[in-house]
Amino acid sequence: MAALMTTPADALDLILGEIIPLPLEYVSLSEASGRALAEDILSQEAVPPFTNSAMDGFAVRHLDIRPRIQLPVVGIVAAGQVPHRGLQAGSAIRIMTGAPLPAGADTVVPLEHTRHGNHWVEFPHPVERGAHIRWAGEDIAPGARVLAAGTQLKPAAIGVLASIGVASIPVTLRPRVVVMSTGNELVDASQCPGPGQIRDSNVPGICSQIAAMGAIPLAMPRIPDTKEQVLTAILEALEISDVLMTTGGVSEGDFDFVKNVLGELGAKQIFWRVAHRPGGPFGFWTLNGKLIFGIPGNPVSAMVMVEEYVRPALRKMMGFRHCFRPQRNAILVENWKKPKADGKTHFLRVVLQEGSQGLKAHLTGSQGSGVLSSMLLADGLAVVEADTLELQIGDSVPVHLTELPEDH
Repeated sequence: MAALMTTPADALDLILGEIIPLPLEYVSLSEASGRALAEDILSQEAVPPFTNSAMDGFAVRHLDIRPRIQLPVVGIVAAGQVPHRGLQAGSAIRIMTGAPLPAGADTVVPLEHTRHGNHWVEFPHPVERGAHIRWAGEDIAPGARVLAAGTQLKPAAIGVLASIGVASIPVTLRPRVVVMSTGNELVDASQCPGPGQIRDSNVPGICSQIAAMGAIPLAMPRIPDTKEQVLTAILEALEISDVLMTTGGVSEGDFDFVKNVLGELGAKQIFWRVAHRPGGPFGFWTLNGKLIFGIPGNPVSAMVMVEEYVRPALRKMMGFRHCFRPQRNAILVENWKKPKADGKTHFLRVVLQEGSQGLKAHLTGSQGSGVLSSMLLADGLAVVEADTLELQIGDSVPVHLTELPEDH
């Protein structure tokens, strides 16, 4: 059966091939943090807009600075003021940080590097010509591309945009992602499970993952395992979402209705079942321009599938230039063996430690698809290819660094 499954690489390519970035909207600076810039931003002005002092001190001509030579102080310029006169040869002007440099001055000497009185100043230490001056446009020149489309708007980017007078920013819309959980055995986290019941960890966990990506999670009420209610829920979800994500109900059990309902609705099946562990019964469909992910119900499978497949897809939808986590090779510090030759790529939860000999990877414990606690310490997913049956201590394995931002 494994040979009939889609490989993880092909599954990701098929998903990303269906993704079109959402349209743009304009938001204020206060609303832009974390969003993806939808268009290049070109500066219409210089930063700084005028040449100014980087220190509290004295504006002088460098030629006039001589040991034991006293210059008269002929004025003062504070930040926010415009100099009333240019600097004449053989004189100095007291200047504050951020104040415009008077015409004729080419150097600022910090206050603490001088001897001075109310109307005179001396320079006991040598000073370089042009010291402590911020030249107009040295940070950003007019017409320069400040930020490229697809950039994630972090605090520094917001500050730069404010500095060039951009108050309304074009960003890509955030997708609305409905998370729908099926299963008669599931109850809410606040409830006490009855016989044969368990608390639903998938919806809150996945919604948290979606929010962390920058998308908008919409949790639906839990759906009982009947075909009619699954059909009604899917139709309602598609009305309010850009993406539908179902958890559970996508396998071939007697009460797994999601796949059949989607087929009856005319959804286009891109693939179903991936040679991936944990999480083989994973499907992807499109219907009327909406994306549908069928995620396995086992909690570790669900979180890993969202990390490996849904996250890159949603980031592409949101217009981000970088969609994939960083990857490094790590040295495994314990033996590991596949339970059997299953033709699947395994994703092992690992905790990483930087050492003198490089990055080391420790398994976080049992790798069963229901052992959700194995995700608590994990800061990486070690990728074991389908044809690798076992790993020995000291073997190198590629690891997706799941706690670091995307870099490619």
